[in-house]
Amino acid sequence: MKILRAADHKRMPWKNGGGETVEIAVTPQGAALADFDWRISMATVAADGPFSIFPGIDRTLSILSGNGMSLALAGQKPVLLTQASQPLAFAADVPVMATLANGPITDLNVMTRRGRFVHDVERNMIDGDWGRTVASGTTLLLCRGGTVTCSYGGETGILSENDALQIEIRTPVTLALQGHAICYLIRIQQT
Repeated sequence: MKILRAADHKRMPWKNGGGETVEIAVTPQGAALADFDWRISMATVAADGPFSIFPGIDRTLSILSGNGMSLALAGQKPVLLTQASQPLAFAADVPVMATLANGPITDLNVMTRRGRFVHDVERNMIDGDWGRTVASGTTLLLCRGGTVTCSYGGETGILSENDALQIEIRTPVTLALQGHAICYLIRIQQT
């Protein structure tokens, strides 16, 4: 069990220079934007504009705070994402135009290198006890809007706002949470 504290997340400029991102985790450790296998980050979007293009990358976006954002993917009809929306998966190497619904938002970005890794993101409202069996690979749990106690394999840790739990497992285990928060469960597997 590895707890990634919010105070230790790395701040860096967007690839297109239009803002700042907060990197929660990346593999390999210390990888740059051009050579990561997978990357999890949060960003504040304060103005309408295009997304950065990441060749060969698959991405999932979730809205963490704010009134939402519409995404026009490769010229298609815009899709409105809000805090209540399910995470949206799309290719990060197609043109995407973002339009804010009403003011700045903060989003969660999960990106994996196509052909090497796959991922999925699940938004969960934790209100008391919660449990889930997670498969082999990397699992990361981001805590938003509360505090949760995490337990698995005899280990226990506490997550507060924007803290994350990272576990690497070879066989399925049960991850148990207790508390009150919105948590994003991110599963990453090698292909």
